Amino acid sequence: MSDAALPRPALNVGQLAPLYAAQALATGATTVSTVLASLIMSGLHFETLVGLPSTLISTSAALSAGAFGALMLRRGRRTGLSAAFTLGALGAAVGFVGARFALLPVFLIGACLMGAAQGGYQQARYAAAESVPDDRRGAALGALMLMSVLGSFLMTGASRPIETLGAALGSTPEVAGWLVGGVLLGASALLIRLWRPAAPAALPAQTTAAPTKLTVWEAFAIPGVRSTALALATAQGLMVTLMSLTPLRAHHMGMDHGAVAALISGHILGMFGFGWLTGPLIDRLGLRFGYVSGALLLAAAALSAPLSGAAWLAVSMFLLGLGWNLAFVAGSKSLTRFPAAQGVTDGLGYVAAGVGTALGGVIIARAGFPVLAGACAVLALLPLISAWRVRNT
Repeated sequence: MSDAALPRPALNVGQLAPLYAAQALATGATTVSTVLASLIMSGLHFETLVGLPSTLISTSAALSAGAFGALMLRRGRRTGLSAAFTLGALGAAVGFVGARFALLPVFLIGACLMGAAQGGYQQARYAAAESVPDDRRGAALGALMLMSVLGSFLMTGASRPIETLGAALGSTPEVAGWLVGGVLLGASALLIRLWRPAAPAALPAQTTAAPTKLTVWEAFAIPGVRSTALALATAQGLMVTLMSLTPLRAHHMGMDHGAVAALISGHILGMFGFGWLTGPLIDRLGLRFGYVSGALLLAAAALSAPLSGAAWLAVSMFLLGLGWNLAFVAGSKSLTRFPAAQGVTDGLGYVAAGVGTALGGVIIARAGFPVLAGACAVLALLPLISAWRVRNT
């Protein structure tokens, strides 16, 4: 029997369950920190600075991603992820106190801590991919995203209870959401201690042959790594920019908290809900499929965002999530082979997101949302360069 005829091994869901569950809860907390921050700033009467928390989150994540990546290389994924989840819980608590008592510097410090934590725990996807053979890594990443949608829906679907909690605390649902996010990250820190990474000897030889001892510079000198970084940074930057600023546009259109939550639910569905399909497709069709389809969907999302009507806004947010998913899974699968490049590449993505949210707020204030959307549509085509240059593996 040929190798091609051999059955593909199933994912070890039981072994990965604590990792998947921890990341699912953390994704719910991330939804709070990035999406609700602009509304909190508006509620604190800092309308012109609505993009500042997201910028600080992205900047802090950019600064910490490399450090967490190095920590995980030295001490292991579990130690690094545990530290990141714990830091995130602390940041959410600090942010809640700052928002609840209208202490802007304290709220922004909490945002910085949340961002620094994201720079670490978003690298959980590499831990999942490393646990399976190379030809199943897209599926492992897709399954992680599918689990993450549960955490996001836990937050967006609980909008009414969070409203009740906010009223009980004498505050708003957005502020109460940060407190709930802290609880979720604390639970993630506990869950990750139950996870036992697969021993290298238990994996097929093809998964352990990657050049894990390369330096950052050596890794980026390998053909395909820089183009992969371009695709990941572009997808992350555009997704966070539009995700962070579209809720404010919806708010200005008269949509209430429940409607905005439904909008974000559609976006989260696009980001994570189709991982069961996109991951295996990328395993079978290659990286170029992920980059090309992701770029086209990101451009379509940007072009549909300024169209009139809440329905178009919902379509835009869904396409934004799905386009990010395809580009992100393809790039993450490629970088699994080069651990030295992972943290730095994540850092570049956070830099792109920070610059995007900072400039996006200014562009909206001075030129309007359609101008921002048009610029994002042009930038969304950058992963096509990655598709042209990267090896289709």
